[in-house]
Amino acid sequence: MSTRHLVDPELLPLLELLPQIDQAAMDLNELRETSNARYAFFGAPPITPVVHSIAGPGGALDIYLYDPAPGTPGRAALLHIHGGGMVMGSASAMQAGPAAMAQALGIPVASVEYRLAPEHPFPAPQEDCLAALKWLASLPEVDPARVGITGESAGGGLAASVALMTRDLNGPKLAAQFLTYPMLDYRTGSDQCPYSNATTGEFVWTRASNRFGWGALQGAYEPTDHRRGWFSPSLAEDLSALPPTWIGTGSLDLFYDEDLDYARRLVAAGVAVELHSYPGAIHAFNAAAESRLAKAYGRDMLGAMALWLKVAG
Repeated sequence: MSTRHLVDPELLPLLELLPQIDQAAMDLNELRETSNARYAFFGAPPITPVVHSIAGPGGALDIYLYDPAPGTPGRAALLHIHGGGMVMGSASAMQAGPAAMAQALGIPVASVEYRLAPEHPFPAPQEDCLAALKWLASLPEVDPARVGITGESAGGGLAASVALMTRDLNGPKLAAQFLTYPMLDYRTGSDQCPYSNATTGEFVWTRASNRFGWGALQGAYEPTDHRRGWFSPSLAEDLSALPPTWIGTGSLDLFYDEDLDYARRLVAAGVAVELHSYPGAIHAFNAAAESRLAKAYGRDMLGAMALWLKVAG
């Protein structure tokens, strides 16, 4: 059954811009080059980043810092984690999103160039993102009580992982997490999938894509120890003491069911949750920046960021 008739008409051009790709059949370097080239469409970011190189868990770790008012003390801040299915994407290529957040909110936003799978499987990407969070929270111009974390797709999943890690390891305390169609459950699309929704996952990021991405991240890891929630947040047994959480997802996105389930479990654990389901929205729908749904998404997310990070309007 095709779900094309359910796609919001303003999003139909994305089906041509973001065609389905068989990741397993492509050369990984070619896949990454093709993915990064798409982001040239967005043009130069509104704020030019300053690239900082810090000592990360696996060596030098680059962090792109977008700051609309360098040197201004006592501000909220965001760590941004880019998407790409755990195997592609880069902070250097994907500058438009974090730069726009920094410009809209007037706060520093850091985007981390974490290591990618399969060359660097779990826990390498998560550890890089946690290191970036610690670096950001330690900056003299940042108020450590108003630091949030955000990401899209795989980046949203990694943001959720870092929220669990920093809680469990007594790292920086997050003020909030903002998750855009986050990739949370390694079982989705596999024989172990707990969801059966025939209308999700036809476009952009499919079940086959998901199996490839999670398999690359998993490597030889078996999710049976205390770190299983850091690997795949949907496996975390305890979601208490996590920060207020914003989740935005599309009704046709492969991650729809796992995102709603995660939101439900967060609420049951006593966590404040703001949840948005955008009708007729496919994965990466916000790339259609002028569409009604993308504009609604931007208003919803930026509004939550301003509220929970206590950013003056």
